[in-house]
Parts: sequence; C-alpha cells; structure tokens
Amino acid sequence: MWNKILLVFKIKEVRNKIIFVLALLTVFRIAAAIPIPGIDIERLKSFFEGNQFFGLLNIFSGGAMSNLSIVMLGVAPYITASIIMQLLTMIFPQLKEMYHESGEQGRQKFNQYTRYLTVPLAFIQSYAFLNLLKSQGVIGSIDLTLMVSNIIIITAGTIFLMWLGELITEKGIGNGVSLIIFAGIIASIPSTIYQTLLTYEPSQIPSYLAFVVIALIIIAGVVIITEGQRNIPVSYAKRIRGYRVYGGVSTHLPLRVNQAGVIPIIFALSIMLFPGMIATFLQGVDNHAVANFARFLGNMFQNQWLYGSLYFVLVVLFTYFYTAVTFDPKVIAENIQKQGGFVPGIRPGSPTAGFLYFVLNRITLVGALFLGFIAITPFVVQGATGITTMTIGGTALLIVVSVVLESMKQVESQLVMREYEGF
Repeated sequence: MWNKILLVFKIKEVRNKIIFVLALLTVFRIAAAIPIPGIDIERLKSFFEGNQFFGLLNIFSGGAMSNLSIVMLGVAPYITASIIMQLLTMIFPQLKEMYHESGEQGRQKFNQYTRYLTVPLAFIQSYAFLNLLKSQGVIGSIDLTLMVSNIIIITAGTIFLMWLGELITEKGIGNGVSLIIFAGIIASIPSTIYQTLLTYEPSQIPSYLAFVVIALIIIAGVVIITEGQRNIPVSYAKRIRGYRVYGGVSTHLPLRVNQAGVIPIIFALSIMLFPGMIATFLQGVDNHAVANFARFLGNMFQNQWLYGSLYFVLVVLFTYFYTAVTFDPKVIAENIQKQGGFVPGIRPGSPTAGFLYFVLNRITLVGALFLGFIAITPFVVQGATGITTMTIGGTALLIVVSVVLESMKQVESQLVMREYEGF
C-alpha cells in the first residue's frame, strides 16, 4: 500500500492529475463560502436545523446552501437534467440511438443537450428556493432587480460547478460530479462534530457508541455490496486464420450487485426536491384551492414516515432504471456472439440475453433494497440513538466510501499503465 502511495508522487502525470483535482475542489470550497446579498444568518441557521430534508441537501452542497452561497444549488440541476434526458431516451428512439449507438460523437451531443437543459432547471430551482426563503423570513424583502440578479448569480454558479465537474472527469481522476458531492460531505464533517460536542452529555455516551457501531457496520456493508459481483463464465471458440489459431480461452463477465453505484440516491434526492419547493411557492397564490393543496403537500412531506417510505421506493425504482439504461443484456449478448463467445450451457443470441436479464434482475434486487435501506438510515439512526446533530447517515457514507473506492481503483489503473513492473 505504501509503495503505491509513493508511486503516486513519483509518477509526474498521476501526481499532476491528483493536484489538479485537489485544486479544483479547493476552488469549489472557496465559491461555497461566497454568499449572495440580503441574508439573515440566524434565521437561516434555524431554518436548516428545523428542516431535515433541506438539512440533508445542505450536506450534499457542502454547506453552500446554508450559507446561501453563489453555488448553493450545487450540481443538483445538472443531475436533474441528466435524469430527464435518461428518461427521454426511453420515450424517443432517436435519443436512445444517439446515446447508445452513435459512438463518442453521439454521446457528446447528448451531453450537450443535458448542459442546455441544466440552465432553465437551475433558473427555476433558484427562483423557487429564494421565494421559499423569502416566505419563511430568512431573507428580507428584496426588490425585483436584486431577485433577478441573485437568480442569475446562482444559475451561473451551478453552470460553473458543472464545468468544474467535467474538467475533473476529463483531465483528472474520478467522476467530477461525484467528487464535488464527496468534497461537500467531507467539508461538513468538522462542523457536525463540533455541534455534537456542544450538546455533549455523559448520559449520551451509549448513544454515541451505538452511532459509531452502526456507522462501522454501514461502512462494512457498503464495501461488501460495492465490491460484490456475480461472474458469468464466457468461453470463446477456437478460430483458425491462416497458420494461427485464435480464441479457445475462457473468461468471465462481471455483474455487480450494485451496478448503479450512488446515482439512484442522488437521482431520488433531486426528484424529491421539487414537490417541497413547488408546494412552498404555491402557498402564496390567491387561489384558495391551489394554496390549500400546496399546504397539504408541504405538510405531507414533513411527515418522516411518508417521506422515508417515498424516498425508499424512489431509490429502489431508480436503481432498476439506471441499471437498465447503463447495462443492456441484449447488446452484451450480441457483442459476445459477434466475438465468437458463448455462456456454457446457454445458446448464443436471445437465450444468452434472457439469461443475463434473469441474473441481473435477481442481483439488482439485493442492491436496490440495500440502497433503499441506506437512504433511510439517517431517520432510523436518529430515532434509535436520539442524536440529531449527527445528520450524516448512510447516504453520505455510501457516497464517501463508493467515491473513495472508485478513485482508488482509477489511481491504481493509472499506476499499472505506467509502472507495471512495480506491481
């Protein structure tokens, strides 16, 4: 392990990539500390402490939302745009062909449409969120000019983070969006520990110990599920070309238990952001029926049991959806057949696709239920231990552990490419 760490600093290209990523994450943290004008800090703190959902979103923005910074929305609009575009691929065959069959150029065009969609989504979310804070008295009465300028600044901040994330993905190591969320979670840990120490009481020691034990169990479970996979054996028939014999080897196709990673939880959070914001925005309209419905919807989302159940269901559904989008058994079976391969005991073509689909559905069920349980862990832990200051629960731990594991794999692959003999 230590030899690998030393190699990271010895190899110039890998070292420069890591320094580049750290520099951009530092820029993100600086931007998260720059507030927009017209804020009542005390009311802002009490608002986020009393609203668990927005408190959780604040964790993923690295405190940028509670500071009302210029990047308060984080990468949420970009993630929402990605969700919408992925859903549209199931409705419009042209988009699906662009994403799956048009090669790198088609994917670049697809990503460009996602960027275009991010702009209006960021505009709408910033406007709704500022109106929400205004109705709660968190920000004072601001005129139209200041409101418009703040919306433009927040939208620009989201586009800036989207650009930073893509730069990290392209020129650094790891997925840029995941690393930005990871940095936001890590940045909130010191303040969380500090708030816990302020409310420390000797009688709560068993609760703190229980919290630590649960956290360790969750980390172990995340590692096991993240690394768990089902290997499907694949054999290749021998082919003779001239005087040479090709093929005749056996390998395996790895099907991961958690094929979707942390994306379903991020998707579910982004989707659940909308109803609360829309409900708060509509509560001030003149139409009594609409206002009453908005208040009913807002109160419904304050119910932890209902919120947790809906959150769980969304995570499970998005796990299946994202797995279906990113892993197509039919395409995999066709590629195996074209290369002269076959799964032992299964006929090539459609029977192989059906077999892969059957196995994938079974292992995805385990991954989906695990992700759903991880998503609602904060509610369970806070209810069991009574510790309300430690808001970092299973979701944040899942993202942190998954991003660390993925980044370690990418660093190791970079080292293997350049210093193979060292391993």
